[in-house]
Amino acid sequence: MNRARPVNLNLMTIRFPIPAIVSILHRISGAILFLFIPVIIWTLDLSLTQDGFDALHDWSSSVFLKLVIWGVLAAFLYHLTAGIRHLLSDIHIGSTLRGGRLSAQLTFIISIILIILAGIWLW
Repeated sequence: MNRARPVNLNLMTIRFPIPAIVSILHRISGAILFLFIPVIIWTLDLSLTQDGFDALHDWSSSVFLKLVIWGVLAAFLYHLTAGIRHLLSDIHIGSTLRGGRLSAQLTFIISIILIILAGIWLW
């Protein structure tokens, strides 16, 4: 091993390929969804009673809550799209370099379209 090689430890100067960015964002969206599990379960529990449902319905008119819901929906939709990409990659569909780039680009495009549609549906 050549110990004279330069070592770049600054991650901000490294240019990641698009499949790596998709994979990293897939992990981040999964972490966001994991952190919101208690909130989602609490709102589900609250919505099962008439008073709680009415309270959630009143809260749903606030812009802040709509942005939070849209953020969680965005994380879910991106995680779903990237997860399907990873599952297809596991069965060797798009596992070449060109196929990986194309599937990563499609993941971004499909995710953006779904997130915009979710925003339109929410408002």
